[in-house]
Amino acid sequence: MIISHEHQELYRTVRRFVDGELNPHVEEWEKAGVWPAHEILRKMAGLGLLGINKPQTYGGLGLDYSYELMLARGLGNCTNGSLPMAIGVVTDMATPALARFGSDELRKEYLAPVIAGQQCCSIAVSEAGAGSDVAGIRTTARVDGGDYVIDGSKMWITNGTQADWACTLVNTAEGKPHLNKSLMIVPLDANGVKRETKLDKLGMRASDTAMIFFDNVRVPRRNLIGQEGQGFMYQMLQFQEERLYGAASVIDSLTNLIAGTVDYTRQRRAFGRSILDNQTVHFRLAELRTEVEALTALVFQTCEEYIAGRDATMLASMCKLKAGRIGREVTDTCLQFWGAQGYMWEAQVARAYRDSRLLSIGGGADEIMLGIICKLMGILPGKNKTITANPAAAAS
Repeated sequence: MIISHEHQELYRTVRRFVDGELNPHVEEWEKAGVWPAHEILRKMAGLGLLGINKPQTYGGLGLDYSYELMLARGLGNCTNGSLPMAIGVVTDMATPALARFGSDELRKEYLAPVIAGQQCCSIAVSEAGAGSDVAGIRTTARVDGGDYVIDGSKMWITNGTQADWACTLVNTAEGKPHLNKSLMIVPLDANGVKRETKLDKLGMRASDTAMIFFDNVRVPRRNLIGQEGQGFMYQMLQFQEERLYGAASVIDSLTNLIAGTVDYTRQRRAFGRSILDNQTVHFRLAELRTEVEALTALVFQTCEEYIAGRDATMLASMCKLKAGRIGREVTDTCLQFWGAQGYMWEAQVARAYRDSRLLSIGGGADEIMLGIICKLMGILPGKNKTITANPAAAAS
């Protein structure tokens, strides 16, 4: 992927925003367990950062996804993982299907206000009994006159306590689990929505994560995204951007963590020399830096395939898998080299250790990524198929 002057300027804009508007407040938001979503999103909208690859008709910049990657990478310089994730929910997880398949009316009502920084949103797919198993969701939406009536619940919903609406996956029919689902916009101030329960997480402490309950919640049928019964497919396509964004957002954070560990181990002395002077330490840090560069190359290659309109399901799954595993490896190793100081709750390396763990779980666990890759390779037991261009089939 060629990084142009325009890419670099966008990246620098994001870096300045992170340094000026996010990092000075991270400690405060970590303790509060919530970030001021509407305030931050308004400021980002003023810089044109919320609709980079969204249609200009609705306030976006209409650029290709390589520019969105610059947003993700720049946000990775935040000193916690919560903010890049929570912002990414708005830009790359809850809105891609709406931007691509929603009616003009729906996009004017819900996408345009998000791009303008007037609304915050969530993606509501996971349930207590259906996390990575998207086909296993049980929340239903039945037609009643001009409305859908929704019953069920969603779990682990980022931005859930303060979002204005959620892009929600529901069952709209009986039958095959990949053909009976629909995506729809659910206003979270609707009667019958309960979302008071904020979850207490290991990491990502500055982002609010909620349980959401739907009890006879009515939404207009016009809130359906695209066609009824196509929700599983739409969500699989959304996952491509979510997984690319997630992988891109850890590149700089891991690079910075390695650099910080180099500085610390150079200063820390034991047995008459710096910790960094031990070959096992500097060789290991060099190895990890190489792994991060390999991830960067994979992310850029995947972005090129995605922009070209080719099926990037396998590569996006590889990005997600590799980012999660490298994240765990880098943070664990760096914490070890920091010793007891790294084990302190307030240490940056300790926070990175906690925050990075989610990437191997959220948005499809490592095992799901491996299953997709194996299926597309044609090496699953009992499967003789080779590569398929159908992302829904690949994730089934």
